[in-house]
Amino acid sequence: MNTLDLFKTPSADRTPAGSSPLADRMRPLALDEIVGQEDLLAPGKPLRTLIEEDRVPSMILWGPPGSGKTTLARVIARTTGARFVSFSAVMSGVKEIRELIAQARQERRGGRQTILFVDEIHRFNKAQQDAFLPHVEDGTIVLIGATTENPSFEVNAALLSRSRVFVLKPLTEEGLRTVVRRALEDPERGLGGRVKMGGDALDHLLHVAEGDARRALTHLEMAASAARPGGDGGAEVSLELMQNVVGRKALLYDRAGEEHYNLISALHKSLRGSDPDAALYWLARMIASGEDPLYIARRMVRFASEDIGNADPRALSISLAAVEAYRFLGSPEGDLALAQAAVYLATAPKSNTVYAAYGAAQEDVMKHPNLPVPLHIRNAPTGLMQDLGYGADYRYAHDDPNAYTPQDYLPDNLRGRRYYRPTDRGYEKRIQEMMAWWEELKKRQTADGRRQT
Repeated sequence: MNTLDLFKTPSADRTPAGSSPLADRMRPLALDEIVGQEDLLAPGKPLRTLIEEDRVPSMILWGPPGSGKTTLARVIARTTGARFVSFSAVMSGVKEIRELIAQARQERRGGRQTILFVDEIHRFNKAQQDAFLPHVEDGTIVLIGATTENPSFEVNAALLSRSRVFVLKPLTEEGLRTVVRRALEDPERGLGGRVKMGGDALDHLLHVAEGDARRALTHLEMAASAARPGGDGGAEVSLELMQNVVGRKALLYDRAGEEHYNLISALHKSLRGSDPDAALYWLARMIASGEDPLYIARRMVRFASEDIGNADPRALSISLAAVEAYRFLGSPEGDLALAQAAVYLATAPKSNTVYAAYGAAQEDVMKHPNLPVPLHIRNAPTGLMQDLGYGADYRYAHDDPNAYTPQDYLPDNLRGRRYYRPTDRGYEKRIQEMMAWWEELKKRQTADGRRQT
């Protein structure tokens, strides 16, 4: 357990340049120095008001890496004059929690609040989370947890219900530009103008950082260390040098977390929206990030029935063929079969009428689970069943010139119910025409029966 008191004079916090990483040296020390979270921290915003009025609740800071979660927790402690304690979910257990709580009680008796900061709070086990609950409730500690994972999936529901969740956003490129320029120019904590960077090198850095301030400053520091002196004696960071420093950036993905669901949702919605380019991008993104291609393939099979259906019956066959092709070839060759299927699904006519029809039928099954099968369509393998009227008056469709014999097949309580209503898109237009023709034959037969009676 590492305890750090942040309520110091500014000079004590301003570590001399070069003695710690640039990203650490450039951490904001006040609310107005924090970049990119104006929705939370601009004057008058609720969180800022709570901090300035020293009414800080226990909270979960949810945001991507480098968005400022740890920095914000430290600034909250500094602004409110609280004791700041950093707790490791991996290195510490219930024993350390008891020691921490005892010290927090002592500080509270002296009039000082303790802020307990837990980075990666989603790694807390249930025993650790439960151990904090009563002390969060009685105000012994203010818990600030930081996580990159959706807290509704990863944090104990009891602990979550006692905390406010604040969502931090990745920094925009303009926000990152402010952070990088501040680091280049700051004479005390930053590089003090000793490093020059061209616009193209800066733009490349901002692009590959993808909203992560810590990543941007780490790359900047590496490039500055490798830069050669220029004509004026200062180091110069070129585009080529920056490209060599940043290398290939890792793809953000967690097969068990929220990003998994975000990406598969993006693929599904791109297919539904008939955008083959977006579908190919999300497919390639998931595969490059390590997703199981067969999981993606299964989702495309489902899509073929749910969102295309009979508007293009071939979609299901093509999706199933892509599954088999991938199983036969594996990666990377089999990836192309999935790409082919994705393009086909994206460009196929869309209809969810089968999906909607089946859902409506399921609802009627739940409402009427035991409706009897009409006698005329029951099987009659025995004489008794025939005597009871099983199969009586059933008309065999193939005996009719049109291979269609109008009769009722639903239970009496559901007679006339329509579940499937085809669209006029793709093959469903042909189905719609056939169903309209059958309906006309049914009306004619009914009219003929009335005339005969």
